[in-house]
Amino acid sequence: MRNGISLASTEWVRSSYSGPEGGQCVEWAPSTVARGGVVPVRDSKDPDGPVVTVSPAAWAAFVAFAARNDA
Repeated sequence: MRNGISLASTEWVRSSYSGPEGGQCVEWAPSTVARGGVVPVRDSKDPDGPVVTVSPAAWAAFVAFAARNDA
């Protein structure tokens, strides 16, 4: 349990910006936002590693930044 929410049965979604060859792979758990009010984010290459939780507003700002700076 992290930040008062259980991530045991969480469905993780890989970013569409993550390439199939590995590299920069970010996953987030959209279903947890409604339950816990936070957005869990993790590195898909290390699913048992740390999970960062951010506010929905911070996540939206990050996604908008990534979209504007798509290389």
